Amino acid sequence: MTGVAVSLEARGALGRVATLTVDNQAKLNVLDPPRMAEMERVLARLAEDEELRVLVLRGAGSKAFIGGADIRAMAGLDPATARAFISGLHRVCEGLRRLPVPAIARIEGFALGAGLEIAAACDMRVAASGAKFGMPEVKVGIPSVIEAALLPQLIGWGRTRRLLFTGETVEAEEAERWGLVERVVEAGELDAAVEEWVAAILAAGPRAIRLQKSLIRQWEELATAAAIRRGIDIFAEAYATAEPTERMAAFLRRRKPQPST
Repeated sequence: MTGVAVSLEARGALGRVATLTVDNQAKLNVLDPPRMAEMERVLARLAEDEELRVLVLRGAGSKAFIGGADIRAMAGLDPATARAFISGLHRVCEGLRRLPVPAIARIEGFALGAGLEIAAACDMRVAASGAKFGMPEVKVGIPSVIEAALLPQLIGWGRTRRLLFTGETVEAEEAERWGLVERVVEAGELDAAVEEWVAAILAAGPRAIRLQKSLIRQWEELATAAAIRRGIDIFAEAYATAEPTERMAAFLRRRKPQPST
């Protein structure tokens, strides 16, 4: 058993919602190479699903989202095997970032090390009030790498240095103030909060959402002037199908007539 499960929920004409669950509850849902490889395969399959609208990523149980990478698996690495190990984890993060639809991290319990990097690779993050976040790698003799590079965009360089140099853990409320997560709710409200975002995404134009995710990914990597020019291209590309004209016509039909003056 890989400890990775995916379920697909059909939402009628709106498309499908996928939930990917990391299930290694006895070890706080930590990731070892087989689980990383299975997550990579699942994300590759989901990326080919034209009816997919959104992915929700979660950990099994309430103790952890993903508690990190498996220290037992890392303890015996050498330079060559270390490169292979961390590249496997990067491919999981990259699979989330390249997924053509938004990925929502549903975070309950610990999100540490690899777990926080995977959360950062998602597009949106909602956490239960008891969640805890940290990058403790330096405490076991390794630096934080790969998608830890996304953290300065979320929380700034100073807070990134604080997390990576001290290895400290921060509570969900502080993580929200920093911008590490977008929303914090009580544990019993977590699924409802996720569903609010899912419903909002489903209500939008499917192709518009896919174009928007693609553009945001490019914004992260392009200089400002190039990012703006790329936006012009994407805007024009949106009109290659009837989605904008049909949705705008429906919007205008719903508008009440403006009072005459």
